Amino acid sequence: MKQYDVTGMSCAACSARVEKAVMGVEGVTSCAVSLLTNTMGVEGSASPEAVVAAVERAGYGASLKDAEQAAPRGEDALTDRESPRVLGRLIASLLLLVPLMYLSMGHMLGLPDLPFLAENPLAVGLAQMLLAGMVLVINQRFFVSGVKGLLHRAPNMDTLVAMGAAAAFGYGAAVLFRMTAAENPAPLLHGLYFESAAMVVTLITVGKLLEARSKGKTTDALKGLMALAPRTATVMRDGRPVSVPIAEVRVGDVFLVYPGESVPVDGEVIDGVSAVNEAALTGESLPVDKSAGSTVSAATVNLSGFLTCRATRVGEDTTLQQIIKTVREAAATKAPIARIADRVSGVFVPVVMSIALVTAVAWLLAGQEVGFAIARGVTVLVISCPCALGLATPVAIMVGSGVGAKRGILFKSAPALETAGRVSIVALDKTGTVTKGEPRVTDLLPAEDVTEEELLTAAASLESKSEHPLARAVLGLAEERGIRIWQAEDFEALPGNGLQGTVDGETVTGGKLAFVEAVALVPDTARVRAEALSEEGKTPLYFVESGRFLGVIAVSDVIKEDSAEAVKELQDMGIRVVMLTGDNEKTARAIGRQVGISEIIAGVLPGGKAEAVRSLKQSGKVAMVGDGINDAPALTEADLGVAIGAGADIAIDAADVVLMQNRLSDVPAAIRLGRATLRNIRQNLFWAFFYNAIGIPLAAGVFIAALGWELNPMFGAAAMSLSSFCVVSNALRLNFIKLRPVKGDKHTTSNFISKETEPMTKTLYIEGMMCPHCEAHVKKALEALDGVAEAVASHKDGTAVVTLTSDVSDALLKKTVEDQGYTVK
Repeated sequence: MKQYDVTGMSCAACSARVEKAVMGVEGVTSCAVSLLTNTMGVEGSASPEAVVAAVERAGYGASLKDAEQAAPRGEDALTDRESPRVLGRLIASLLLLVPLMYLSMGHMLGLPDLPFLAENPLAVGLAQMLLAGMVLVINQRFFVSGVKGLLHRAPNMDTLVAMGAAAAFGYGAAVLFRMTAAENPAPLLHGLYFESAAMVVTLITVGKLLEARSKGKTTDALKGLMALAPRTATVMRDGRPVSVPIAEVRVGDVFLVYPGESVPVDGEVIDGVSAVNEAALTGESLPVDKSAGSTVSAATVNLSGFLTCRATRVGEDTTLQQIIKTVREAAATKAPIARIADRVSGVFVPVVMSIALVTAVAWLLAGQEVGFAIARGVTVLVISCPCALGLATPVAIMVGSGVGAKRGILFKSAPALETAGRVSIVALDKTGTVTKGEPRVTDLLPAEDVTEEELLTAAASLESKSEHPLARAVLGLAEERGIRIWQAEDFEALPGNGLQGTVDGETVTGGKLAFVEAVALVPDTARVRAEALSEEGKTPLYFVESGRFLGVIAVSDVIKEDSAEAVKELQDMGIRVVMLTGDNEKTARAIGRQVGISEIIAGVLPGGKAEAVRSLKQSGKVAMVGDGINDAPALTEADLGVAIGAGADIAIDAADVVLMQNRLSDVPAAIRLGRATLRNIRQNLFWAFFYNAIGIPLAAGVFIAALGWELNPMFGAAAMSLSSFCVVSNALRLNFIKLRPVKGDKHTTSNFISKETEPMTKTLYIEGMMCPHCEAHVKKALEALDGVAEAVASHKDGTAVVTLTSDVSDALLKKTVEDQGYTVK
């Protein structure tokens, strides 16, 4: 995707116009324009020159982001340059508006007339026109942009403001000419509307200032990431350390990191030991130990020791810059939920102009004065706000993706953030996701006359010639305990069975029970204990030395510390959790029991995982969580692909979401953030539509006859100014979201449960529910049981989540549902 800076946009109608113009260019496959950041992302084979030309023909400006004339890169690119300019216009406008309001409305407040104008109404009118004219000139950008939009047949918000202010000013000028011919001009002085014209553009400027400052805050997370980037690095040059700008560091350079300094670029430690704080990239507050061979990332902080490192990634390739790029690109894309706002924005301004014209004509036909009719039309023009519609989605996406980035959760696009909020099924890969993916020795069971050291010495010496992951686990424990490893001779590996070799003159055999039994007798007690370990999902390895049974070593892929908690969080959120694995059924079931997953799909290859995900998608939105490499087909097939523990490599094409930390608890956090963002977008869209649905009829005078509600153009302008500010401010609330479990997060809470008793929840997976009536049947039947406080049934998810105040057997819950004609899986 190529990124462009776009200039001249003022509202959602502008962004819709630019998007339509670019989509008309041959070779463009997709285009997303962000009113929030004034940027545009374009995909396709079209040349940048053709894209820029299309934008310019539409009446706006554009430049390729990586072109020389593009906006400055880095943190400076997000500096708020708009607010100071708007503030200057506002101050100048207010200095002129105060005397204008004194002249036009001072008599209503009992203020004395100015002596040199008191006896000359025409002079008062001329003074008002001059002051109002200067205010309009100061805010001429509304007229320049508005007229340009009309000339390009793409009217925008500035067109509405310009037409409203021009209509009020023009009517005032016409009345002023009438005053020159009137015998008694004083009564006409109170119908000039010059103050309305000036007040309208001033209040809109106030709104623009509030909006610009609020929009600036939405990129705080991105600015914070950019601020982390070090400016200089200490690099070895000709055998001595030299401080150079970060841009001069090259791959392969040796750089030094002193205690308390930030790591300048990604690299590998070649000397030194230290603890490094990686919170800036992963959100993990605990420091990580680093030594020779460890990787370090730019912007992380060296806490204690002195490190000598070799640069492996510099410039735009560092982890930090990749994160910043990901957040930028997410902000440049559009969420599907924004489509309705885009469709409305495309026709909003012409429709409002038509309503304003019809309103003015209708009041004239109803017998009202010209001034009254024009005031109603002007109010319709200035109260209408397409900006709130255009900002409703992008501000929430920008804040949401920024909040995620600060916590090590990277959403690659706006649709990914929205989809995360709609996920109802999570499919977890086992190895490397639920488990650590590193087999370790969990149990040592030496025979009666054998010590643990003797068993481990023989086993490690034999396994030292093997490349199998289980062998590495045995060797790892031996090294950890300082066991001497002998050279194995006459080594022979029989795939699928075991190993054999000569260790210190003795023949050692190791592997499966059937293989070892051929050379020695295995005691029944050892068989029973090994079988029990196998039921727990562990792999028992039997060892024999010259016909003498030595014992059993059990090896297992260790479950991550937070896996069980993360699974429970997901289930508490009403999400169905499924585990996919290529392992055998027994091992998979054992792991599932330990983490609380009852639905297991075992023995599937990568292609089979994709097929399983395709099947799950029939029941709801599916998120597939895996390592992003072996699980690529399933990640691509899922509605939401989540790559976990990507660490320094966040550019995994198959994934929509990248979790920087290798922890499963970030999965419910990502979904929780998606739900909060989606909820925020809906609130913003509701406010934008509700505001216009109420504001436009009120401005047109629909409620005057029935309720006597008449809206002054100045109050209409104030309402318009506040509407965008409210939408942006609401989106900023996402900065305070708690991504870890909070009270009320569960779908199964009930007001009738005692606070002193922690409720138990059970999830039933049900087939046959087709509609809300089915849900009601299941809910009513379950809640009739003693001990059931609440039942939440969903025919879309195929689940019923039951909250219990006392234990109710699974058999009773199942029978109750099946008595209603449904099947419990």
